[in-house]
Amino acid sequence: MHHYQIYHDEMPSFLNECIKTPIIERIKLIGMNCGCEYTAFPQFADLAPYSRYDHSLGVALIVWHFTHDRKQAVAGLLHDVASPVFAHVVDFMHGDYFTQESTEDGTETLIANSTELQAVLRKLGLTTEDVCDYHRYPIADNDSPLLSADRLEYTIGNSLNYGICTLGDVQRFYGDLVIGVNEDGDEELMFKSLPVAEAFAKAALACSRIYICDEDRYAMQMLSEILRFAIEHRVIEEEDLHSTEPEVIDKLVSNVRTASLWNSFCAYSHTISAPQPGATGCWRRIIAKRRFIDPMVQCEGRVSELSPAFADSLNAFQNNSYDYWVCGQH
Repeated sequence: MHHYQIYHDEMPSFLNECIKTPIIERIKLIGMNCGCEYTAFPQFADLAPYSRYDHSLGVALIVWHFTHDRKQAVAGLLHDVASPVFAHVVDFMHGDYFTQESTEDGTETLIANSTELQAVLRKLGLTTEDVCDYHRYPIADNDSPLLSADRLEYTIGNSLNYGICTLGDVQRFYGDLVIGVNEDGDEELMFKSLPVAEAFAKAALACSRIYICDEDRYAMQMLSEILRFAIEHRVIEEEDLHSTEPEVIDKLVSNVRTASLWNSFCAYSHTISAPQPGATGCWRRIIAKRRFIDPMVQCEGRVSELSPAFADSLNAFQNNSYDYWVCGQH
């Protein structure tokens, strides 16, 4: 059973038509773990395949399940079509890690220029404007730390992949969700019961710790430097970043200099850290974007307001310092 089969009992025909278009097919070969899965770091080395396609289809199914609105579901499906190879590694390369907007650049243009997708949209009575910006739809996406279909899906997908949760756990999470109105008067996915909401919040926070662990930040930083070097030395072109990961990796390993860098990257198995960089090795000081979810319990409030234990864990997560240097080791 693929985890996104939890989200809805059948594949709607309109989504089935959309997923066959080339711009969506491409993201089957863009991973959710931003290149970390190519390293030998233990928490990433044995991950099951989990692509932007898997994630995007999951988001669409979640949105459809709760809203039965085609334009919102298709917008959720298309939200990652502009993702470059290794996804947010390219944000590191562009110095945009905190806002992570550069990986969304070009979404509207890609949708508008896809002949195949435009034919499907016309058949569905939808326009590019209807589906090019999922931020317009709060069930699909909203501001952190609120819960949206996007954050829900990657939390479920990653918590299963990292071994944080079982399939039974995530089925319990999903079965407790409803659409409610939050403290700002906006619609939001929220839980009916505090115990389930708290369990989900703890699982999401465990994922968040992995997203900003030393190994994750270091891998993304070093891979961004490899890509920059490869572009500067004409091993790859900027437009290659919008192809697929196997295509870019093939080009990297075909060049002696970048092959050495790639092989070294893949061999990273652990990191060491220190207040100051050591005399040898590739030391980097890497800031962390602290992503987290503070879900709401219907008619009660946020988990951080209702659970002192979670509030303490969240506070510790937010206040952890990353003012030190990290070096990858083989």
